[in-house]
Amino acid sequence: MPPLNALLALEAIARHQSFTRAASELSITQTAISHRIKELESLLGIQLFSRKQNLTKITNEGRIYLECVRPAIAQIAAATESVSSVHDNRLTIACLFAFSARCLTPALPEFLAMHPNVELRLMPLAPTDRLEQCDFDVAIWHGIDDWPDFDAQKIADEDIFPVCAPALLASGPPLRISEDLRHYPIVRTASPIITDDWTVWLRESNTEVDTFVSEVHCGTLAFAMNAIIEGLGVGIGRSMLVGKDLESGRLVEPFTFRYRSPAGYHVLSRPERSALPKVQKFKRWLLAHFAKTGQAIPIGAAPGLHEPFSWD
Repeated sequence: MPPLNALLALEAIARHQSFTRAASELSITQTAISHRIKELESLLGIQLFSRKQNLTKITNEGRIYLECVRPAIAQIAAATESVSSVHDNRLTIACLFAFSARCLTPALPEFLAMHPNVELRLMPLAPTDRLEQCDFDVAIWHGIDDWPDFDAQKIADEDIFPVCAPALLASGPPLRISEDLRHYPIVRTASPIITDDWTVWLRESNTEVDTFVSEVHCGTLAFAMNAIIEGLGVGIGRSMLVGKDLESGRLVEPFTFRYRSPAGYHVLSRPERSALPKVQKFKRWLLAHFAKTGQAIPIGAAPGLHEPFSWD
């Protein structure tokens, strides 16, 4: 049997793609973590990592081995945590930044009031992250229900529709019908690998507009939301994220058509951690909290239609 500390070193280096960052996470020296990997490579008779020009990459043999042992590592960690009085109430929540800032964090005082002994640990997620490489108790992710390695429940149905700052409408031409969008700047969330919902909304609303006064491109949804609120253009809002802004008047909805998106925010956990009491408590609270608006989806309900993309 390989030493457990060597397996932990393997998992950490593969996740960080760095011996230095993995050593820091495990609170050991870089020399110590290198010795652990050499010991494991000697036992297995294979090379686990290749290092060229300061880049650390796991080899194909190392990746295959890690995929086999990672579930066992997670099961050992979950089993230990489930019986440990020290870590029993430590809850690690991984969350996409926009949802955390606009939905989760403002609601967490309610959760802590109900469960004051829970110790929260919040970690950010980017839409390009690979969930299987992240260590968490629960994660909040956006997309369709297509995560076979996780237990997932949809938090709420989601509508997408244009929103903008009131000042933008006050200073611009009339925006009475969707075709009037051609006279306005728009805000897009776009990167080389993800795109926003403008194309979907324009298609579903039968709006024949393909050019705008200008386009502001933002690399993340959080940047895009700030740009919309500050009046840089009209953007696509998600009902969960912009509800409070519409109620307060910070944003306005110029049209009546909303498209019910097949994607949405989900709460996920690994099967080996789903039965932990702290995970169950958080999931029950989260779904109940958003059920207050009448939007939450009961556990086990069908996720609805499928959409080929997701962005955040």
